[in-house]
Amino acid sequence: MAGAAGRVVGPRPVVGAVREPAVSGRFYPGTGAELERALRDFLEPLRAPAPSAARAVIVPHAGYVYSGLTAAHAFARTRIPPLVVILAPNHTGLGDARGAALWEDGAFRIPLGDVPVDAPLAHALLDACPLVTPDHLAHRDEHAVEVELPFIRYLAPDARIVPLVLPWDDWESSRTLGEALARVISGSGEPVLLVASSDLSHYEPAGVAERKDARALAAVGDLDGAELLARCHHEAITMCGRAPVAAVLAAARALGATRAEVVDYRHSGWATGDDRSVVGYAGVVIP
Repeated sequence: MAGAAGRVVGPRPVVGAVREPAVSGRFYPGTGAELERALRDFLEPLRAPAPSAARAVIVPHAGYVYSGLTAAHAFARTRIPPLVVILAPNHTGLGDARGAALWEDGAFRIPLGDVPVDAPLAHALLDACPLVTPDHLAHRDEHAVEVELPFIRYLAPDARIVPLVLPWDDWESSRTLGEALARVISGSGEPVLLVASSDLSHYEPAGVAERKDARALAAVGDLDGAELLARCHHEAITMCGRAPVAAVLAAARALGATRAEVVDYRHSGWATGDDRSVVGYAGVVIP
C-alpha cells in the first residue's frame, strides 16, 4: 500500500491483540485499493492551503457517502502527528459501562494495514486517570473509532493511536478525563492530536437539525464542554459523541487552546435528497 506521498508502507510488527475491522465494506470501502481511491478523492481537492498543526479535531463517523467529505475537510487542514488519541462514544452498549474503554496495545486492522496502538501512552493514561480501564469488548463492534482510521493511515502512515470508547454522558467525568489527557500529552515529549468522533443531531427534519446543531457548535466554538452537554440535555440535541467532544474540549483548553473553527457542516439530506429526517455532521479544527 502506498501512503499519501506515494511511499510504500510495509507490514509492521504488532505486539498485543489485533482488533479486526467491524464495518469495513459497509461504512467505507472494503478493499485497500477502493479505500485509497475514496480517500484520495475526498482529500486531494482540499489540500490547499497546506495542513497545519492542531491540538484537536472533531469529525463525524457515519458512512463515508454521508459524512466522509466533512471528515476530510477537518483532516485535510490538519498535520497529523505521530501520535493520535481518539475518543468515541459507545453505540453498542458492550463492555464495562463504568469507565472509559481503552484498547491498550496491539493494533486496529483496516484494509490499508494495521494501525498500531501506542502502548506507552495508553499505559500512562491508565496510571493518570482512574476512569480509564482496558476493555476490548467495548471496542469489538464499535464503528466510531474505526471509521476515522483510514484518514489517519492515509495522511500519516506511521501514526500510532490510543483509542478510547466512552460510556458516560456527564461533564464531571468528561472534564476529569480531559484534564488527565492534557497532563499525559504534556508529558509525552512529542506532538499529539486529539480526535473526537461524533455525529450531531439524529433523525430530525433538516431545519430543526440545523438549528440544534448550530446551538451545539456554538458551545464547541467557545470550547465549553459543560455548556455543550447542558444544551444537549436540555434542548434534546441527540449528538452521539457529546461526551468525547466535551472531554476533548476540556483537554484542549488545558493545553492552551482558545478557539475552535467549524470547517464544514452538512447533513445526510445533502446525500440522500430527503430532508424529512436527517443526521448532522461537522468538521471542527482546534488549533
